Amino acid sequence: MNITFIGGGNMSFALIGGLLQQGYSPGQICVVEINAERREKIKHEFDVEAVAELAKGLSGSDVILLAIKPQQLSAVARELAALLRSHLIISIAAGIRATDISRWMSGYARVVRAMPNTPALIRAAVTGLYALDGVSAEDKRNTETILGAVGSVLWCNHEELLDAVTALSGSGPAYVFYFIEAMQKAGQELGLDASQARQLSLETFAGAARLAIQSDEHVATLRARVTSQGGTTERAIQSLENDNVKHAIVRAIHMANQRSRELGDEFGRT
Repeated sequence: MNITFIGGGNMSFALIGGLLQQGYSPGQICVVEINAERREKIKHEFDVEAVAELAKGLSGSDVILLAIKPQQLSAVARELAALLRSHLIISIAAGIRATDISRWMSGYARVVRAMPNTPALIRAAVTGLYALDGVSAEDKRNTETILGAVGSVLWCNHEELLDAVTALSGSGPAYVFYFIEAMQKAGQELGLDASQARQLSLETFAGAARLAIQSDEHVATLRARVTSQGGTTERAIQSLENDNVKHAIVRAIHMANQRSRELGDEFGRT
C-alpha cells in the first residue's frame, strides 16, 4: 500500500514516523509539499520522496492522505478530481466534512474523514473516523493501519458525531493543559518551585490517567476512593462543586461542538 501525503505539516510528520516505525519502507511514502524548505526537511528526516507537483506525487499511490489547511482543501480536492483512479482518500483537515470533499471531487465516494489529536506527535493519539458509503471493509482496515500508527482509533456511524469527537478529543489536550496550568500555579503559590510544581502536576495527571485506563471501574468510583470524608480531597472537590466547575467544563465542550458544526458549514459553502 503506497501512500501520498498532501501537505507536510506536523501531523504528516507524526504519521510518517509512526508508519516507518511499524515497518513501512520509505519507498511506500511520498509527500506533496509546495514549500521547498519543508520538502528538504522531510527528505532528510525520513528518506521519503517529497515533490511539489500534485500529479507527480500521485504516481503509483493507493492512498491519498489530505493533511492541508481547511481553507486550502476545496481547491486541492477539485484539482484531484481529474487525477483519481481507485485511490482511498483520507482527510485529516479539521472541520471539512467528507460529503463536501466528495462533492468537490465530482461525487467520488471513497472518502474517509479522520479527526486525530496532537498527542499523535508522540504516537499517543486517539482518532475518530467516519467513512462514506463508497469505502470498503478493506479500505477501513487500511485506514485503521495508517491512523493506528500514531495511537488508537474509533469509528463513528454518523458524520455529525465527528463534531463531538473534535470537541472532546480534538480540542481535549488543550483542556488538560489548562488544568495542569492551574495545578502548577497553585503549587507555586503554596511554596513549591516551578520545577517541583511542574513535576508533581504532570506526573499526577499522567498517573491518574493511566490508572483510569487500566481500571474497569467508573472514574467517579476512582474519584470517590481518593475522597475521604472530612479530608483534604473532599474539601477541594467541594470547592470545585461550589464553583460549578464540572458544569463549566461540560458547557465548554458543548460550545466546541457547536463551533465545529459552524466551521463545517462555513468551509462547505465553497
